[in-house]
Order: sequence, then structure tokens, then C-alpha cells
Amino acid sequence: MAYHQDLTISVDTKIEVENFENWTIKQNQFAVQPPKEILEDNFTVRIHIDTTTKENGALKVINNSHSKGILRIEKLNFENEKETICEVEKGGIMIMKPLLFHASKKTTNNERRRVIHIEFSKQELPSGLEWSERKILGNN
Repeated sequence: MAYHQDLTISVDTKIEVENFENWTIKQNQFAVQPPKEILEDNFTVRIHIDTTTKENGALKVINNSHSKGILRIEKLNFENEKETICEVEKGGIMIMKPLLFHASKKTTNNERRRVIHIEFSKQELPSGLEWSERKILGNN
């Protein structure tokens, strides 16, 4: 898979709202690209059910690329960028920002690489838009 940023969020209904673009449907849910301020504030927790290594498609990332905002991959000068392969043990957790350029290769050792991928945000969405899956975490 080619390097990419995660640029969409899942919402419960399609409502045309300013600065929310590129509507699509992913896994029977509406997905939309929100303003970059929402993406910059979100984070993803990846819980590894299997050990992931470079042989079975561990995530590769371009270090600190999330700090550059939303970019086309062609705008990155790979001569000046550092790539890291994020090998994670079974039961391990990886936390990343959605704007971090990341990719993974197909497995070459036939080992599974199952991951539970959970996205978090503290943002409220505008104009009637609602997160498709929302749980309010309290101080209780």
C-alpha cells in the first residue's frame, strides 16, 4: 500500500456543511473529509492482536509528517524524511495521528497482523453533523 494520510471521519448522516468535503461511503457509513483542524486534533489507538514485523506488514511511517498538515505525498522530499517501521508485539499498542503518512506492505511470511483500530476525537461537529459512533467519556 502507498503512503497516505487518513483524511476522513465517519458520520451518521450526510449533511452538506461548509469545509466538509469529498463525501463517500465506507463500510456502510458516511465518511467525509473535515477541516484540517479536526484531523490535527484526533488520534488513533491501534491494539495489536498479533505481533507485526516488517515481514508481515508492520506499519511504516514518515517521522513527524503529521506536523505538515494535509499534503499530497509528492510534496514530501523523501531525501529529507526519515522512515520508521513500527514493529509491535502481540498485545502492544501504537498511538498515531491521522495526518501521519503511513503505509504497510503485504505479508511475506504468511503471519497474520490483526489490529483493532480505534479513532478518538474531543471535537464537536457543526451544523447537525454527528459522529457515527460516539461515546462521551465522563469524569465518573
